[in-house]
Amino acid sequence: MTADGTYLDLLRAAHGHLRPSTYVEVGTHEGDSLVLARPPTIAVGIDPAPTVRHPLPAATTVLEATSDEALAAGDGRLDELLGGRAVDLVFVDGLHLFEVALRDVIGLERRCHPGSTLLLHDTLPDDAEMAARERSTVRWSGDVWKLVLCLREERPELRVATLDTPPAGLTVVRGLDPGSDVLARRYDDLCERWVPMGFDALCEPATQLGLVPGDERSLLRLLDARPEISRPVRPAAR
Repeated sequence: MTADGTYLDLLRAAHGHLRPSTYVEVGTHEGDSLVLARPPTIAVGIDPAPTVRHPLPAATTVLEATSDEALAAGDGRLDELLGGRAVDLVFVDGLHLFEVALRDVIGLERRCHPGSTLLLHDTLPDDAEMAARERSTVRWSGDVWKLVLCLREERPELRVATLDTPPAGLTVVRGLDPGSDVLARRYDDLCERWVPMGFDALCEPATQLGLVPGDERSLLRLLDARPEISRPVRPAAR
């Protein structure tokens, strides 16, 4: 893991560079990430039990709900808070489980547009204990790393790269398609395949996760990359 800056430093840089009109995050907790959204950005943080300790701008709201509740098709609270606008920037830092993060991506991509940016936290674990589905250590990222491999294999049109930033990486996803139903349609099959997968499947993280240096320059390159730029995809172990 490099020490060029934390994921919060890079999230702050993403806000400064993109200047999103709308921002949604899953997993607000104390608000350390939500507070980085500054006016005039309309920002919504989703968390079932937030403990925000920062003053928030008037255009920022905490939606007290699980991500499943907030992103459900019949729940209009998020869309109302966004004023019916698509989401420019997304940050997913919720429950550290593959299937939950996958549902978050499915629900949020539907609310994005082709120029949106989606950021995934906790995608670069140091070892098997940190990557376990059940927490047994102070530093824990769960098995969200599997989602990166899944996206690169199931959605090759996406541009997916992972910044090597502490404490557990930050993955940038571009080229989103709000009309895609690939992940939703195959959700059960994907869970059946990926949930049981062990940490030993992450045998070449630099290649499998699309690893790049965890600095602001690398982040900005990813944010400015042209849509036609592609990257090799190494199928994950089955």
